[in-house]
Amino acid sequence: MENKINMVVPKDYDGTPIKVIIEECKAPEELSPKEPEILKIDGTISAPLLWLEKRIGTIEQLKAHIVVCRDDMTIKLIIDEKDYYQSVILGSLQSSKEVQDFGINTGKTWEPEKLSMFLKMHRACFVTKTENMTLVSLLKNFKAKIVSDVEKSKEESGSKTDNYSQVVDSNLPKSFKIRIPLFKGSSPEEIEVETYADIDGRNASLSLVSAGATETVDNVKNNIIDVTLNHIREVAPDIVIIEI
Repeated sequence: MENKINMVVPKDYDGTPIKVIIEECKAPEELSPKEPEILKIDGTISAPLLWLEKRIGTIEQLKAHIVVCRDDMTIKLIIDEKDYYQSVILGSLQSSKEVQDFGINTGKTWEPEKLSMFLKMHRACFVTKTENMTLVSLLKNFKAKIVSDVEKSKEESGSKTDNYSQVVDSNLPKSFKIRIPLFKGSSPEEIEVETYADIDGRNASLSLVSAGATETVDNVKNNIIDVTLNHIREVAPDIVIIEI
């Protein structure tokens, strides 16, 4: 169906009709509605606290709660707990890059020469420069003396003896000390690291183990979590905190 428009075209002062341009415009298309986004943030252990410090005035504290898991080293803030589109801010204690690179208590194995080069490039992590240089030199010229003892016997009664023992004597010190942060964003801690050698014929692999690091992690993690929770109680006193 055509739409007709009646109009009077005005003329210019000399009688020339003025040109009129009529354009047909279409109504803008409506955007399809979108569902609200679910807010999920993963950060360091202080993430829930930092979020609350800036957003506390925008939420209802009685509709939020915090779940603490010390085994997983996490603090989880849940906002609008009965809403499908609830917001979740997760803070966790994460191993530092230094701990991951050294492979302490992770089962990571090193070839002596590669460990020598790694420690040489991480001299700043050592308590003393001399200890680093000595260890780098020993690893570069790694030597191990292996003494094996095999005992086998079989008696007429059917009794058998089959024993094998191996003693390894290497030129490496039993332990050395380094100063590294155990968690991302934490201050460096002095820990003692032991070297464990696995000898298989001509092949040798080393792993780094630290009982002190494990003990320090347990102490430090609880202290960091407790301090963070105390700050959260000051900022948001009405948010319930649940430990699991």
